[in-house]
Amino acid sequence: MTISIFLKIMLLGLLGPVIDQNLLFGGMKFTTVTFAAAMRNIVPVITFVMALIVRLETVKMKSLHSQGKILGTLVTVGGAMMMTLIRGPSIRFPWTNDHTLHHQTSVNTFNTQDQLKGSLMVTASCFSWASFLIVQALTLKSYPAELSFATLVCMIGALEGSLLVVVAERANASVWSINWDIKLLAEIYSGILCSGCAYYISGVVMQDKGPVFVAVFSPLGLVFVAILGSTILAEKLNLGSVLGAVIIVFGLYLVLWGKCKDQNRQDQESSIAQQQCDEHEDSDVKTQCC
Repeated sequence: MTISIFLKIMLLGLLGPVIDQNLLFGGMKFTTVTFAAAMRNIVPVITFVMALIVRLETVKMKSLHSQGKILGTLVTVGGAMMMTLIRGPSIRFPWTNDHTLHHQTSVNTFNTQDQLKGSLMVTASCFSWASFLIVQALTLKSYPAELSFATLVCMIGALEGSLLVVVAERANASVWSINWDIKLLAEIYSGILCSGCAYYISGVVMQDKGPVFVAVFSPLGLVFVAILGSTILAEKLNLGSVLGAVIIVFGLYLVLWGKCKDQNRQDQESSIAQQQCDEHEDSDVKTQCC
């Protein structure tokens, strides 16, 4: 542990548990769970661009695989814009009923008043999470201990979040109250799975595959959120959201395809270089023996 690594971990505690989660949860209050999950799908795009800037990712314009990554990035941005701007008719599912749709109509009417505010908050959380992945990848290069890394990020993030609450909610002591309700379950789930386990698992995978590979699996969450949101939270989906989500998933897996092909090419080049190095060493040994 050095001062540089510790400062990076402090920055990660601020980007992940504090900025990302607070902006995401705050934006979710003014939009819907499905919308927030869909907008999180632009995280791989932002991560890809940031990885290019810090040279964690390489692009060769003449390579088909690199062209696929660039095209997938543009398609993903277009899908996110479509999901945000285009509504279309509502889609009824077999498990929805008139009561559910009536309830969701009143909820949507309330949320559209601050929809722009919520959209900006969710978008800002996406930038924060993408920055977290990039800084995490850079930190793990000099501190390759994923479990203690995740523990330190959670501990420092909890401390920084507590200081933020003291400043922002100093006149409202009730925010610190703990009751046996769904709020406590959400806090435990978020702390253990969304923070602790997520940071550790992403760190393990990132050591071998890089931050873009970790981020590109975000669309899988949208499928579960859309199903659970329409059944449990009485959210209704519209045609624009569904089409935008399909475009986002297609674009992201273009990026994944290009990334996997590049990874295979790099592995082959490394294997060839290693074989040449071994052959060169063997020839030197034979020369010395003679």
